[in-house]
Amino acid sequence: MPTLATLGNVLIRMFADDHNPPHFHIVTPDHEALIRLSDLSVVAGSIDRRSLAVALD
Repeated sequence: MPTLATLGNVLIRMFADDHNPPHFHIVTPDHEALIRLSDLSVVAGSIDRRSLAVALD
């Protein structure tokens, strides 16, 4: 999975031809979450608030 950005220990990854809904992945050493592009909501997985805030900023 291509990494778009590395923000400390927070990785933002995306596949071009991944399943719907359009989303990206936030990956940390302890968590992984899928974030919907349309409203930036967590679709699946879990993520701590700090890592989510870092990724969305």
